[in-house]
Amino acid sequence: MAAEPQRPAGQMDDEKAVQRLGEARDQILGEVRKVIVGMDQVIDEMMIAVFSRGHCLLVGVPGLAKTLLVSSLAQTLSLSFKRIQFTPDLMPSDITGTEVLQDDPATGERRFKFLKGPVFANIILADEINRTPPKTQAALLESMQERKVSIGGEDFPVPDPFFVLATQNPIEQEGTYPLPEAQLDRFFFNILVNYPSWDEEIEIMKRVTGGPEQKLEHVLGRDEILALQALVRRIPVADHIFTYAAKLARATRPNEPEAPDFIRNWLAWGASPRASLFMISAGKARSILRGRYHVAIEDVQAAARPILRHRIIPNFAAQSEGLTTDDIIDKLLETVPADERLYDGAKATA
Repeated sequence: MAAEPQRPAGQMDDEKAVQRLGEARDQILGEVRKVIVGMDQVIDEMMIAVFSRGHCLLVGVPGLAKTLLVSSLAQTLSLSFKRIQFTPDLMPSDITGTEVLQDDPATGERRFKFLKGPVFANIILADEINRTPPKTQAALLESMQERKVSIGGEDFPVPDPFFVLATQNPIEQEGTYPLPEAQLDRFFFNILVNYPSWDEEIEIMKRVTGGPEQKLEHVLGRDEILALQALVRRIPVADHIFTYAAKLARATRPNEPEAPDFIRNWLAWGASPRASLFMISAGKARSILRGRYHVAIEDVQAAARPILRHRIIPNFAAQSEGLTTDDIIDKLLETVPADERLYDGAKATA
């Protein structure tokens, strides 16, 4: 009987790390549930984004505990947290920091010193990002993309890990500055925060109005998070997963020959290649958060909604029929076949 082939030591170490992250996910959910009722899917999607080194746009009406959710996640991950309230008079320097003129006691000379702004934290909550003018929005978006702040010809890197969660109120648009599609595309996920269920709302009232304040325990540290972010990049992906993600993204583009008829009828613009790239990254993170060392098609499907939600643009025909982007994505997931046997070359590649 032939002996089982020996796995490389590095792969065995990675598999142990995957098991550790799967356990950590359950611990993080348990800790956050001490103060947050429901929102398991929202928490899960935020964790996927964190370990994929992505940023999130959180859409929900006021009063749904978005700030508490983000600060609680930061506590369980032992990361620094800053909240920036975006207003029409907010300046770029209020986010990035400013230079001040100071005397040097050693030389007696006067020189500029950079005082870092709130963007220099691990987790940033950009509350109501569409309330501030484009110039201030761009200051945050540049930090998100470049992971640094440039002041006076000098670069100041933001802390690593670095994760921005921006919120938008979907029902109040007067006096706002909506993010252009090109800037929306920089966000890894667009996460919807819905109203709680009946039972959840009753539990929220009981928990908030009575009982002692809960203290959250640390689950993962900074070094562990950085190591797990690196692990996400090393997770192997089979060829049929790449093929499926590419088919999903390409099927959203009305001018592509493989686009279904309903896409041509309902969409003005489809998703960029960043969508397929992010579906693979999110699929990797989702798989290891569930203790698996391989990516399944279900991981890509679960990531499709928050990734495509802000990357496809419905046309007037879709809007007149009352269709949302989620309706179109759901139909797309039903239309594009998910059977791996339909795709050639299902070999595992790094």
